[in-house]
Amino acid sequence: MRFIETIRNIWTIEELRKRILVTLLLVLVYRLGCYVVLPGISPEDLDALSKFTNKSGLMQLLDMFSGGAFSQASIFALGIMPYITASIVIQLLGMVLPSFQKLQSEGESGRQKLSQYTRYLTVLILLLQGPAYLVNLQVQVSAATGGATMGFWTLAFLTVILAAGSMFIMWLGERITDRGIGNGISFIILVGIIARLPGALFYEFTSRLPGATGSQGGLIMFVVEILLLFAVTVGAVLLVQGTRKVPVQYAKRIVGNRQYGGARQYIPLKVNAAGVMPIIFAQAIMFIPITLAGFGSSESSSGFYAAFSDINGFWYNLVYFILIVAFTYFYTAITVRPTQMAEDMKRNNGFIPGVKPGKKTAEYLDSIMSRITLPGSLFLGIVAILPAFARFFGISQNFAQFFGGTSLLILVGVVLDTLQQIESHLMMHHYDGLMKDGKIKGRTTGSAY
Repeated sequence: MRFIETIRNIWTIEELRKRILVTLLLVLVYRLGCYVVLPGISPEDLDALSKFTNKSGLMQLLDMFSGGAFSQASIFALGIMPYITASIVIQLLGMVLPSFQKLQSEGESGRQKLSQYTRYLTVLILLLQGPAYLVNLQVQVSAATGGATMGFWTLAFLTVILAAGSMFIMWLGERITDRGIGNGISFIILVGIIARLPGALFYEFTSRLPGATGSQGGLIMFVVEILLLFAVTVGAVLLVQGTRKVPVQYAKRIVGNRQYGGARQYIPLKVNAAGVMPIIFAQAIMFIPITLAGFGSSESSSGFYAAFSDINGFWYNLVYFILIVAFTYFYTAITVRPTQMAEDMKRNNGFIPGVKPGKKTAEYLDSIMSRITLPGSLFLGIVAILPAFARFFGISQNFAQFFGGTSLLILVGVVLDTLQQIESHLMMHHYDGLMKDGKIKGRTTGSAY
């Protein structure tokens, strides 16, 4: 079989084999760390935290990205999300502050400085999130078991452990990037999400068995769910890989006895140039009113809280969808710069056939981006609210999260990225690629955020 032959070819390449083994080893270390519980946490405390996590949509989301470490009160409970948050902040600062823009244009030295700033900001975020997580843990444990409260020094000690755990995860991600396969940070997020899939799939299967409590549709319904999940995944692949190719012609130049230029190339404008960033921004905005409403005790705030704390409710998903569409346009506008693309094209003696170089080219590219961003933003919004539709049709909450949202897009993007790197190794050693026809496009960026 071709699949077995491909596996044999992968194992034959020594460098690729070592990279895969190193990746698996580091992932194993990460998964073992997810089950190392913080000092002083008893099994009763874990049970109380697990019950609270299953009730809260926000906590379920955080638990998914941490691979279950959040509900296990693990030393890796905060996961890699603080680093991602810091990376997003530094990336946004690079778009508005001239000093950060200068660092971005300085090449490798500037990248190292930005990476150092990102680490400093990650530590600061961890020092804020660590106590918040511990206070929440203390509240849930006290309400369930009546346990004693943590003292100041206990909170400080456990905060240092949580911060060290997250920084260790970041180090593992960097080692995977350097010596393994794929982008390490994205791969760790992928592992955290996939770790929840077998349990959610098994629970959904058992709940559909005849005689199970609340069973509806039986195994036929379970098969339908798997087919729908496959269809949604195919749609997510199309969304991630969808591009509009704009032809670019370069003028011929004669230097000595050689001719340069004259070739036609293409600029791949992505349908979803913003990636998962609009969903992340929209989720952050949606958590703000929930947090503010929690401080009020009036009936009006209770009604507001009830409407926007239900992640499967109509108003929550309507506002969520609108925010995703708006943020898709916003993030695309600040990341894709037609004016700079037109200037670079003009500097290299390139032009779009039928369009004048300079301002007209920038306007042409901007019009194309506006047209392809609309369907991209609508499709992205639909993918984001698909878990709510899955819950409406009786799919369990844990399994419904794989029908869309950030988790599905990260899964698709990181898998395509990893497969593309494996295929490049195979092609470099004169082996056939992973696919019989065509090549895996992957993504234009190497990260999941």
